[in-house]
This record gives sequence, structure tokens and C-alpha cells, in this order.
Amino acid sequence: MISMPLFFALFFLLLFAVHYLFCSRVIKKLLISPSIQKRLMLLVWINYLFNILYVLARYTTLTSNSFYYLFSLSISVTFVLLLYLIVHEVIELFHKSLRGIDHSKRRFIKKSGDGLLMGLSTAYVTAGVYGGKREPVINTVKADLFDFSIVQISDLHIGGLIDRSFVQKSVQKINSLKADIVVITGDLIDTDIDSIREAILELNHIHATHGIYMILGNHEYFHKPLEIIDFIRKETPFTLLLNQAVVLDDLKVNIAGLTDLFGYRVKLLEPNNAKAFRDINKQYPTILLTHQPKSIEYLDSYKPDLILSGHTHGGQIWPFNYLVSLQQPFVKGLHTLPYGGKIYVNSGIGFWGPPMRLGSQAEIAYII
Repeated sequence: MISMPLFFALFFLLLFAVHYLFCSRVIKKLLISPSIQKRLMLLVWINYLFNILYVLARYTTLTSNSFYYLFSLSISVTFVLLLYLIVHEVIELFHKSLRGIDHSKRRFIKKSGDGLLMGLSTAYVTAGVYGGKREPVINTVKADLFDFSIVQISDLHIGGLIDRSFVQKSVQKINSLKADIVVITGDLIDTDIDSIREAILELNHIHATHGIYMILGNHEYFHKPLEIIDFIRKETPFTLLLNQAVVLDDLKVNIAGLTDLFGYRVKLLEPNNAKAFRDINKQYPTILLTHQPKSIEYLDSYKPDLILSGHTHGGQIWPFNYLVSLQQPFVKGLHTLPYGGKIYVNSGIGFWGPPMRLGSQAEIAYII
């Protein structure tokens, strides 16, 4: 496993490469005056500085939310620079094929292409930031499996821009649904727990007739998972399922929960199917909570009736969803599995990294 210092060194090197290549491959070839080129390059390198400040701000409490938001936007800009760079290089190949065409026409085509890319990039960032600011929608999911209701939230990522106020508003929406069961399918916490204690405790105001059930996501493993487990068990009314199951006789259903696949990498709190399903009532249908959809590849002979997952954020920012689909069998929505069970992949109520969503709406799932 890569050490954290090495990870950050490689990450900053990658960010540097994107900014350097954008300056050398894109800005230097723009048909504009040298003085404007220099100003654009300065803006690009300021963005790189903000990238670094964003990473540093994630692990301190010294940055105000306004500055943190500004720094986080720089990650969005970097993502757009990368996409722009890729498209630009493809267009450059097209320009090389036009060498037999009159110079003035080639210059016009070059300027038009650059202008179009600039306009599309601006629209892309604007739409993504607008999507990131939108409040979560209540998404009604007709699983047609039970005669009770479930509210699922996932990937809240409390910390940074997801603060106490956001949690309060989310709790109000959850309670408006008057669910029988509420489940939290991981990545609830995304910073040191002491700095977000009050925000987490806002979730104690959730009302659910038959309980609130929670599992760990991969991000809990990044922030002292044993301390998180202790906090959840002592300070909240949640039933934390760590390779465990509870039997709800009133509803005639089992709820099982697995720890996250990241446990295999760190050799801590590893998923264990046998433990998770050991105490179920085999006469009842089973709901399985597991953070990553990819967990279905590790279920062996176990066949829960409904699997509730998250992790993917629905791709969060198009076209990133295509990369997610290379690693996860499902990106979002309700799917029927080969054995007849169903899986619902929640797009997440919060976001991670840049405060953007494009092609993916933050959601609270109301499953009936």
C-alpha cells in the first residue's frame, strides 16, 4: 500500500504536470498577444497554488469556509484543464491535416476552435458548480419487495463544505418522509471526528419507526476508524453493523451490514460474509448494506433480496462516470441481479472533492 507522503507527492506531481502541459501545449499556441498569454499562465499557476492550499485545508481547521470553497473550486478547474488538454491535442492533429489549406483559413479555424473550447469549458464549470450547490432531491424508488418504507442516505462526507447547516436541512427532509427504517450506507465522516462532532450529532434528530442502521464506507478508514466506531456507538442512536445482522420481527426482515472492501487493503475491519449472515432468520427476506456496489462480486453463495450501496456518487462529474464504471459494476440506480435480487446504488447526499455535480443529482432515496 502506498504511504500517505508518497501518495501526496505523486498527486501534487500529477497536478503540476496538468498545469505545466496546459501552459506549454495550449496557452503558448493561442493566437493572442504575448502579454495576454502571460496573464493566462499566471492564472493557471495561481490555480495550482490553490490546489495545494485545498489539500492542506482539508487537514486543518484554520481555513474559513469561504476560502475553502474557493480552493476546492480550483480542483474543478484543474479537472477542466485536463479535459481541455485532451480535446486540444485531438484538435491539433486535425489542424496538422490542414497544412495544404490557405494560412488565413487555417488561422480562422484555429481561433474558432479555441474560442469554442473556451466557451464550452466555462459552461462546463458553471453547470457543474450549479449542480453541486443544488439541494438533494427525494428520489422515490419502487423496489416492490416489502410493505414498509426505507430511507437511504449515503456519502454525506461531513467535513469541509458539508457542515452542520447542511446536515440540519438533510435531517428535515429525511423526517418529512416518516420512514420505517433509515439506513446510512457509508462515507458519513470525512475528517477528524472532533472537528465535526456537532454536525454528526444533528443526525440524532432523525426519526425512524424501526431504527437507523449504519455501515462504514472507505472514507471512515482514513480517519481513525476505531475512534469513529466508538463515537457512533456511544453518542448516536444508530445501529452500526460491522459484519453483523439484526432481525426485525415486527417487519419480518433481516438487515445485514458489511464493512468496506477497503478493509482488505489495510488489514482492518475486513468484510466477512459468514459473520454478517450468521444470525439472520432464513424465513425472512434480507436487506444487505454494503458501501461499494463491487461487493456483489464477493458475496459467494449469499443472495440478499435487496442490496443498498453508495460510493460512486453516481459518477458525480460527467464524464467521470465512465471511469467509475470500469471499477464498479453499477454507477447509480436500481438494478436486478442475475439471481433475482436487486441492488440500489445511491448517488450520495453530499459530494467529495470539488463542489460539483454534472449528470448526477445528490439524493435521498425513499425506497418502497
